[in-house]
Amino acid sequence: MKEQKIAVIGVGCWGRNIVRNFYNLNVLDTVCDMDEENLKKVKEQYPNVNVTKDFTDVINNKEITSVAVVTPSHTHYKIVKAMLEAGKNVYVEKPISTVAQEAKDLMELANAKNLVLMVGHLLLYHPAVNRLKMMIEEGALGDVVYAQSDRLNVNFFKNDRSVMWDLAPHDVSMISYVTGKDPVRVISAVGCSSDRNDIMDITHITIEFEDGMIGQIADSWITPKKHVQLLVRGTKATAILDDTVQENKLVIYDNFVKDATQNIKLDYLEIEPLKLECQHFISCCESGRKARSDGDNGLMVTSTLEAAEKMMLGDRVKKLDKVDFALSRLKK
Repeated sequence: MKEQKIAVIGVGCWGRNIVRNFYNLNVLDTVCDMDEENLKKVKEQYPNVNVTKDFTDVINNKEITSVAVVTPSHTHYKIVKAMLEAGKNVYVEKPISTVAQEAKDLMELANAKNLVLMVGHLLLYHPAVNRLKMMIEEGALGDVVYAQSDRLNVNFFKNDRSVMWDLAPHDVSMISYVTGKDPVRVISAVGCSSDRNDIMDITHITIEFEDGMIGQIADSWITPKKHVQLLVRGTKATAILDDTVQENKLVIYDNFVKDATQNIKLDYLEIEPLKLECQHFISCCESGRKARSDGDNGLMVTSTLEAAEKMMLGDRVKKLDKVDFALSRLKK
């Protein structure tokens, strides 16, 4: 079992959380970012960690076994490909790419080199999500016929391709994971921009999953009051998972008896899901087994959202391909 030394590329708002977790798990070796102020803060907080502005330093460092890529989505393909070609396991923030062919290329490259490729579909590691998955597998809801995921919040930066690419990877991956059903086709996809451009900050997607199950996904960057909720409807009961409340996150409702509800006790809820995700990546790197959110999982999500974006924007998609949403800064 090879000792892991991990580098994190990109230390913006979310990257700082990744850095913190890998440091606390005693595997963080190097942090890379183009912003000197970000690196200065890292060095102040973690004096023993190496820092660099050049990701080729990470590539050329033979002691670094694995890399976490936490940069804007349009940079993922280039960086992840370079790291895999250098023989390093890769954790990449969602989405793996906004282009399905790129996601497929990365998955095939990782498989060919027998490397771990893991996508940051964080909710697949959430204790409440995993408890719901277990209940569905046990038949507590009956046959699942419908799922609805709402992820509404405020984002003042809007520095991504759209709210769909920012948030919907969570929704698609989570619905597929808990129900055990893969997407079959996108039925409808609509969006609008409160800024009246092609950067959609409100999107609604309807997807047909296996066995005819329907999933509906609503995402927003402009909702002042945060709303994060997953509803799963079965033939016997309906589950609601509300991640904005501290207690009773997961409640089961009998479909045929009014006010018949069951609050589900959740073990290990006090453990940060991101810590569980980082631990999973380390474990996969040490054992060589595929990650729960592996390259196949990333390709499934990207393929679905690529189809939704084409339905939503048509020929206007080509305009977005030319936009540098983060002004070439490696932070997120």
